[in-house]
Amino acid sequence: MSLRKKMVSLLILCSSIFSSYAANADNDDIIKIEADSISDKSSKFPYKQLIIPATLMAYGAVETTLAPNKKLLNYAIGHEVITHQPEKFQIDDITQYVPAASVYALNLAGIKGKNNFKDRTIILGLSALFTAASVNSIKYTAKVERPDKSANNSFPSGHTAVAFMGAEFLWQEYKDVSIWYGIAGYTIAAGTGIFRIYNNKHWVGDVAFGAGLGILSTKVAYWIYPYIEQKISKNNRDKKNMSLLPFYNGQQGGLSFSIQI
Repeated sequence: MSLRKKMVSLLILCSSIFSSYAANADNDDIIKIEADSISDKSSKFPYKQLIIPATLMAYGAVETTLAPNKKLLNYAIGHEVITHQPEKFQIDDITQYVPAASVYALNLAGIKGKNNFKDRTIILGLSALFTAASVNSIKYTAKVERPDKSANNSFPSGHTAVAFMGAEFLWQEYKDVSIWYGIAGYTIAAGTGIFRIYNNKHWVGDVAFGAGLGILSTKVAYWIYPYIEQKISKNNRDKKNMSLLPFYNGQQGGLSFSIQI
């Protein structure tokens, strides 16, 4: 079987796994929405939903830490790519952003998701912060050499982490509208990871760990945001209303200061 056929088969397998994940998600284990504002959510932590990201991260870590002559898919697929030296497709530089951008595109098209613009944007910002901080801290601590020997920052795959972060974001926002949005997002994310391997930029373990990390980052953002939102709302309610206005009565001018407790 040619390398391209193997990559396509791997993409189909990944899509099937995440389709099953989306279709069988237990609504009792996912943070629920009861109104348009995210502050009305139940903050039950979805422990069962952590199985896939934890498994991906564990597998990626095992692949990376094993001795080179004992690596599983890292060596098998990496050897295929290096041997055949396929034509490169840099589409993964773009597809990593497609799942997250799709949330805003769908909203502009009139298909409303779970949260309003402010809430979902803050959640995406938190997800991106967690992803970037985690990926970069691990990259420059582990210092794993890339398959093409271009740098020592291969583990984990940042492109894949961003793609799966966006895919989980798309899934969370639109799972109540149609699970197919989430499935499409995860398919694009899986394709991004596969292209990172195909382009000889990452090992399989890098991609697996990055995928799990991206999913986990978004899940954590959805979990903690209700607490942040409640804290902000409380602080706003506790603030005293103050005003500072200029005045002029025909003879004198100045500033008037008022405070409402």
